Amino acid sequence: MLYELALAGIGGNTIHQVKCNLTLLEIRQWAAYRSRRGSLNIGRRVEQAAANIIAMNINKGLKAEDWVEPIEFMPNEDDVIESFESQILD
Repeated sequence: MLYELALAGIGGNTIHQVKCNLTLLEIRQWAAYRSRRGSLNIGRRVEQAAANIIAMNINKGLKAEDWVEPIEFMPNEDDVIESFESQILD
């Protein structure tokens, strides 16, 4: 978690600066924020926002069963792994 804060420039640019500048409470608050909201990586967040906009624009002219998922426009996102049960139902 400390390296993510440093990479995002929160509390400093190095792990040492983050340790010196942030209290344990603040680090825990950032960890809770990260688990609730997702990555602190700005590039990933921009990619997610752009994919949502693209999917909304494509989906507005389609029927609900033909909609595309935003994940299809996120090349750096991990593929969603389907469970065995959901694969059987398809």
